[in-house]
Amino acid sequence: MSRGQGHYMSMALELAMKGRDDVAPNPRVGAVIVKDGAVVGKGFHQRPGLPHAEVLALRSAGERARGGTLYVNLEPCCHLNKRTPPCSREILSSGVKRVVISLFDPNPHVSGKGIDELRRGGVEVETGLQARKAFEVNRGFLSLMKNKRPYLTVKGAASLDGKIATVSGDSQWISGGPSLKYAHQLRQEHDGILVGVGTVLKDNPLLTTRLPGKKKVHHPVRIILDSLARTPPDSRLFDTLSESPVWIMSGEDAPGWRLEALEKKGARVFRVPRTQNREELDLGALMDILVRERLLTLLVEGGARVTGSFLRERLVDSIRLVLAPLVIGGQDAIGWVGGRSPERLVDAFRFAGPLKTRYLGEDLLVSVDLWNETCFLEQTLSEKG
Repeated sequence: MSRGQGHYMSMALELAMKGRDDVAPNPRVGAVIVKDGAVVGKGFHQRPGLPHAEVLALRSAGERARGGTLYVNLEPCCHLNKRTPPCSREILSSGVKRVVISLFDPNPHVSGKGIDELRRGGVEVETGLQARKAFEVNRGFLSLMKNKRPYLTVKGAASLDGKIATVSGDSQWISGGPSLKYAHQLRQEHDGILVGVGTVLKDNPLLTTRLPGKKKVHHPVRIILDSLARTPPDSRLFDTLSESPVWIMSGEDAPGWRLEALEKKGARVFRVPRTQNREELDLGALMDILVRERLLTLLVEGGARVTGSFLRERLVDSIRLVLAPLVIGGQDAIGWVGGRSPERLVDAFRFAGPLKTRYLGEDLLVSVDLWNETCFLEQTLSEKG
């Protein structure tokens, strides 16, 4: 593939990100039309119900699109089960001779059918260009289509022996400055950030994004897993409501007066059913709420119990664990993953594929991707037969 192709797809991906906060539950899509080495049209999907990126790019190009190449980060739609016309037909009638696509659209109404329609119409189609970047741009939408829930990343910082705090709860700071900056970069990349109420009571955090030197940052919605509504109304969370909302996920048995106090402070309160054993909130029901509220990527920065709950329910798609060069020791120190240990090693959380590592200052970042663009492409191709 030529260097030029990658450049044009990068432009399409940058355009797609312009709609990052407005298009959910639709995908983020950008499109660029090139003819004779020059960009003649471009567009991005702005909101559900508005024209798709490909249509806007074609309108921008007009007659100049004829004989050109369209670069788009997701397979063009081809179905009528939506508020806008099929993009595949618009492309065919435009005279575009070639379409370069990053990823198949896993929507069952599309899933390769858009590509097939273009090829039957005589358009040359190429797929897979910058698939990894395209996956990152739309991992929330892809997870919604494949897993019926948001894409979930668990982030933690621990000592070499897997401890996140001493017996007294002292944890600031296990990791160094570069790791803290990386944590804020992760917040920038997610729609929502979730912690348990224990973290709020202990640390009184802001949970906003702070990246020195950046004039504009994305603040994720701050979600507190708080079954009994114990979040203090004077928490620092409510001092920054202008930057990001605060959502309290409470149990159905939470005291009403506590919920009213939190709502008066500006929080949104959601009632979440408990699991059958009544010990914890139902995380599956929580995932449904987030989808309904159009949050498709979630960063879990919770304590040991919260981390253990999401892992136990097999709701985790990626792990970002920072290991600091220190040993805390002691059986009474707090481990990174809480909850009960499995009785047998075969029931432990074992991950397929290699671990990725890199240094953040003196700390070591360990990355695990349980579901990424390679898994997505292989799964999509196998389903297409």
